Amino acid sequence: MNKAIDNLLGGRQGAIGLLVLAALILVVFPLTLDTFRLNMVGKYLTYAFVAVGLVLCWGYGGILSLGQGIFFGLGGYCMAMFLKLEASDPESTRIQSTPGIPDFMDWNQITELPWLWQPFHSFGFTLVAVVAVPALLAFVIGLAMFKRRVGDVYFSIVTQAIAAILTILIIGQQGLTGGVNGITDLKTVLGWDIRPDSAKVILYFVNAALLLGCILLARFVLASKLGRLLVAMRDKEERVRFSGYDVASFKIFVFCVAAAFSAIGGAMFALQVGFMSPSFVGIVPSIEMVIFAAVGGRLSLLGAVYGALLVNFGKTYFSESFPELWLYLMGGLFIVVVMYFPNGLAGLWDSHGRKWLARFTQGKAQTASVNAKPVEALAAESKAPELETTP
Repeated sequence: MNKAIDNLLGGRQGAIGLLVLAALILVVFPLTLDTFRLNMVGKYLTYAFVAVGLVLCWGYGGILSLGQGIFFGLGGYCMAMFLKLEASDPESTRIQSTPGIPDFMDWNQITELPWLWQPFHSFGFTLVAVVAVPALLAFVIGLAMFKRRVGDVYFSIVTQAIAAILTILIIGQQGLTGGVNGITDLKTVLGWDIRPDSAKVILYFVNAALLLGCILLARFVLASKLGRLLVAMRDKEERVRFSGYDVASFKIFVFCVAAAFSAIGGAMFALQVGFMSPSFVGIVPSIEMVIFAAVGGRLSLLGAVYGALLVNFGKTYFSESFPELWLYLMGGLFIVVVMYFPNGLAGLWDSHGRKWLARFTQGKAQTASVNAKPVEALAAESKAPELETTP
């Protein structure tokens, strides 16, 4: 039992790292940031779900997906559909031509709620759909690609193409999806108003708790036999296949897990920000999500979270301070990290941070041992030894 818990936490150093991250997002940020900035950090943490999933499928599984925005967006749209239906009750939409349906459907002269939207009246169904719909799509993509041994750059191109197709589909079906504007004006969840500052704070803590839970689940996967097989497949795929393992099935599984993580992040994004649009589904946001994992370290689950926070903070700061240059500054940040810190923030910590911490800790220990000695002992050590004389 103790060994299982140790593997789950990642050993002593992994447990310390997880505690530091938990303290940062659960204690430090809420105590030091105002509600507006805290909500922004909450939005950044929704992207961290995607980065954690990318560490699993890209860092350890060798599957570079450039379409994770697909699953982020699907999770967000599933949650937004439920929230929009709750905000579109007949009383609130009585001025419409057809009360009881979302406003963008009324604008597009739809007179009846489409069958696709009907199940999202149920919150339980919505929670299941948030995870199941993206995971099912990931399963179909993985089955079509990995069973035919399509991988490497070809798989990345295919996921990009699917992201572009889905974006065009969402924009084109304006009556079903809200088009380019997306699904907006989300107000309540089960009657609870999500717009006040107090609600934003509660949603922030829910978001942070779910993120820590996903990190623990990812560590459980990596600590199992599957985790060792993922690394083996990444390095020597043919050797693993010749050993009798079904490589395609393992790839499909980890790809589906990464999709589910991304979808949870998308659902929390819709809750915290109050809207969902196709701008989070396409190629550009998907590539940005890969950058989060690359900057944090594609072999570090905790590093992926820090990477998402750092890149999004830089994006916000640069866009506020240098509105005409922020894209170049973000690109420069990515180039510097890739050229000089190929293993991201986690690699920088492993190569320099641990050594500095060890020296700092050792210096503190030596100072403490000196201070702990009695005055008489220090005086005896400083006194020069007497020379022996022969009679």
